Amino acid sequence: MKLSQFKFKLPEEQIALYPHFIERKFKNEAGEDEVFRVTRRDECRLMVLHKQSQTIDMFHKDENGKPIEGDFLDFRNILDYFDEGDTFVFNDTKVFPARLYGTKEKTDAKIEVFLLRELNEEMRLWDVLVEPARKIRIGNKLFFDSSGTMVAEVIDNTTSRGRTLRFLYDCPHDEFKRELYGLGEAPLPHYIVDHRPAREEDMEDFQCIFARNEGAVTAPATGLHFSRELMKRLEIRGINFAFITLHCALGNFHDIEVEDLTKHKMDSEQMKIDKEACRIVNATKASGHRICVVGTSVAKATETAVGTDGQLKEYDGWTNKFIFPPYEFGLADSMIANFYHPLSTLLMSTAAFGGYDLVMEAYDLALKNGYKFGCYGDAMLIVND
Repeated sequence: MKLSQFKFKLPEEQIALYPHFIERKFKNEAGEDEVFRVTRRDECRLMVLHKQSQTIDMFHKDENGKPIEGDFLDFRNILDYFDEGDTFVFNDTKVFPARLYGTKEKTDAKIEVFLLRELNEEMRLWDVLVEPARKIRIGNKLFFDSSGTMVAEVIDNTTSRGRTLRFLYDCPHDEFKRELYGLGEAPLPHYIVDHRPAREEDMEDFQCIFARNEGAVTAPATGLHFSRELMKRLEIRGINFAFITLHCALGNFHDIEVEDLTKHKMDSEQMKIDKEACRIVNATKASGHRICVVGTSVAKATETAVGTDGQLKEYDGWTNKFIFPPYEFGLADSMIANFYHPLSTLLMSTAAFGGYDLVMEAYDLALKNGYKFGCYGDAMLIVND
């Protein structure tokens, strides 16, 4: 397929800058009305795509099965599409506060430093991105706090924006990481932070409730919709949970510079699928029940590790798999995704699973009906019926 087939106009007002919330009004001590926002991560809208019948559900239905215009499905309705014995596969990667702001020695120029991964624990070496990159050269020092105790020296150039930093901080490693992370903020994508600053609450909002394995510099966004209450309701329904780890990197935000998608190369991401996840998933398939991958990161990981026999295999390594139409999935029969930006690899993966025509029809409906896009946006369920 061609890159231009995934182009559409996304109005700025349909890019979600915050997770789904409700507002509560109350009187303050002065008797004035104030508004308090309460995050409801499981109450975003849900659109359901049926692959076989090529139909789309957007609304709740009345007793006669007729859609009730304007009464949109919300994410909690996902319960209505699965039964006891089905399995959801989640990505349990954990986001760390990867975005820091420092000042350059002598000039005091403000520099954004985006932590990618720790290269050497003992030497405090980190792979980072810097902005503006033109101001940062080998040998420069960056200061990250007013006391001057957290200092980093640039020791190498890796890409046009990439640098290797050595942090000059003499203390036990656990203390160093705690202090470093204390200076950071949630690594929200630029389509959010270019419109509003990161908040303290974002480190909670931009984290899946089941996150446990640190290493992601962006959240597996589809997993953000699951609340503890919804997870409990799924468990009561008899639905199984399998957890894999894929440390989401920034490759999905890079511009694709070729029209022919077969020529695009993805950045590698570290992933792990253990024996227990394989046992749960393979037992589900053997019993004839459904497997739902939660997000494009899970789809990428499971398609990397599925065998030709349709069984999920243990895996510990890296993947640069790029999924775009046409593609035949070897494992899952349902998928949950967000509504993604135009020309994004995430949209392409979704279209590969749901079928290009049906997914793009759904995007057209989403645009016309005010659905929200991006990591804090609304959700899509694709089922094979």
